[in-house]
Amino acid sequence: MKSSNYQQSLFLTRFNLKRDGLLILVWVLVLSLLMSAVAFKFNDLYGTKDAISSIVLTLKTPAMVSLFGAFTAKAPYTTADIFASEMMVFMALFMAIMNIYFAVRNTRGEESNGTVELIAAHAVGKQSPLLAATIELFLINLFMGCLFFLGIQISGMTGMSTIGNLLTGSGLAACGFLFGSSSLFMAQISDNPRGATMLSYLFLGVTYLIRMITDVKNADWTYLSPFGWVEKLSIYDQNNWLPVLFMLSLTTVLLLLTFYANRHRDVGAGLLTTRGGRKRATFLLSGPFTLVMRLDRLSLIAWILGLCVMGISYGSIFGTVGDILKANPMMGSLLGKNALNAASHLIVLKFAALLLIVFAVLATVPSMQTLLRINNDERKGWLEQIHAKAISRNHIFISYVAVALIMGTFTLLAAIFGMWLANAAVMKDPLTLTRLLRGFWGYLPALYVILGIGALLVGWLPKLQAIIWLLPIYGLISLYFGNLMNIPKWAQQITPYGWINQVPVNNVNWTNFGLLLLLALILFIVGFIGYQKRDLLEN
Repeated sequence: MKSSNYQQSLFLTRFNLKRDGLLILVWVLVLSLLMSAVAFKFNDLYGTKDAISSIVLTLKTPAMVSLFGAFTAKAPYTTADIFASEMMVFMALFMAIMNIYFAVRNTRGEESNGTVELIAAHAVGKQSPLLAATIELFLINLFMGCLFFLGIQISGMTGMSTIGNLLTGSGLAACGFLFGSSSLFMAQISDNPRGATMLSYLFLGVTYLIRMITDVKNADWTYLSPFGWVEKLSIYDQNNWLPVLFMLSLTTVLLLLTFYANRHRDVGAGLLTTRGGRKRATFLLSGPFTLVMRLDRLSLIAWILGLCVMGISYGSIFGTVGDILKANPMMGSLLGKNALNAASHLIVLKFAALLLIVFAVLATVPSMQTLLRINNDERKGWLEQIHAKAISRNHIFISYVAVALIMGTFTLLAAIFGMWLANAAVMKDPLTLTRLLRGFWGYLPALYVILGIGALLVGWLPKLQAIIWLLPIYGLISLYFGNLMNIPKWAQQITPYGWINQVPVNNVNWTNFGLLLLLALILFIVGFIGYQKRDLLEN
C-alpha cells in the first residue's frame, strides 16, 4: 500500500532536474543572457535625454503599444523606464513558452510514452509525478527570476532601483509559473501531448490578443488579461506588486484544479477523450501522406485560425498607426496633405514589414513540429506498422516533409490574409492584398530553408534535431529588436529570415527568391539521403 499520494515526489524531482539539466541550462542561459545583455546595452543606446525623448514618442504610438504594451512611465523618463517598457512583454512571452514546453513534456508527454506507468508500478504516490513536475517548474522560474534580478542589478543601468529589479525578476517568474500551471491543467484535459500543447498555446494566444487589443483601445481594460498583468507592474515608476499577487492567486487556483483533475482520472486518460476512429479507413487514407495529414489536421486548422485572428487583430490598428503624423499639426503644415498621406502610408508599410517577421517565425513553429515528429514517431514505435508494409522509407520521409511545407505555407498565408481583411475594413486607403502578398513571397523561401535545415538534422543528426529551434528564436530576437538595439546587419543575417529585403515596403527580390528555393531543395535532398542511409534504431 502506498502511504501517500505524494510519496517519492522529491526523488522524482531530482530525477527530472538531472534528466532535463541540459535543456534547462540552454533555456536559462539564452533568456538570462539576453536580458542582461539588453540591460548593459541600453545605457549606450538610450543614455541621453534626446535619445530617450525620441524613443518615448515611438513607444507611445499604437504600433509599438500593440507590440510592447502601453508606456505608462511618468516624466522625467530614464533609461530603465525604456528598458522595462520594451522588455517585459517580450520576455514574459518567452517565459510562457519555456514553461509550456516543460509542463507538457513532463506530464502528458511522460504519460504518452509510458514512463508514468512504469513509475506507478513502484512505491510512488499517484500524484507524485505531477507534483515533481510542478516543483521543477517552480524551481526553474525561481532560478530565472533570480538571474534576471542579478543581471539587471549589475548592469548599472541609469534609473534602475533594487526594488524595481527585484520586481522585474519576480514578475517574470510569476508570469512564467502562471502559464506553466495553466499547461499542467491543460495536460489533464487532453489525453495526448499535441492536444495539451495546442490548448496551452490557445490560452496564451487568447490572453496575448486581449492584452494587445485592450492596450491599444483602453489600457485600463488590460487587467482582463492574465498576460497583461505583467505590464501593470509599473516597474521603476510605481513598482506595483499587486499584479504579482494576482498571478500567484490564479496559479494557486489552476494548481488546485490540476491536482483535483489528476486525482480523479486514470493514467493516460484525459478529461476530454479522443474520439474513436472508423473501423475501416476511408479511401482518402491511402498512404503515409494522408495519414500524417489526418493526424495533423486539427493542428493545421488551429494554427491557421490562430494566425488569421492574430493578423486581423494587428491589421485592425493600421488606421491608428497611419494617423500618427496626421495628428501633428506641425507635420501637416510642413509636409502638405499629399506628402502627409504618403508618409502615413509608409509608416503602415513598415509596421506591416515588422509584423511579417513575427508571422514568418510563427508559421515555422507548426511546420517544424510536424517535420521533427518523424523521429519522435519512430522512437515511440508508431511507424513500425508502416515499415512492415510495402512502403519505402523515402515515401515516409517525403510525406512528413510535404505536410510540413503545407502547414508553413498556409499558416503564413492565413496571417497575411487576416491582416489584409482587417486593414481593408478600417483604412480609407488600405494596403492591397497584392502589396501584402509581397511578404508572403518574400518570407516563404526563408521558411523553406529553415525547414530544409531541420530535414538535414532529421536525416543525419536526429539526436540533435532540437537545436533547429535556435534559428527561429534568434531570427525573431535579432530582427524584432534590430533597430531598437542597433544590432549589426551581419548579425541579423545569420538566419534566413534576415536575408529578405524589407517587404512589403520593397518589391520581392525574385533572384533571391529562386536562390533560397534552390538552397532549400538541396537541404531537403541531403536530409533525404541521410534518412535513407541511417539505421531506424539510431534514435
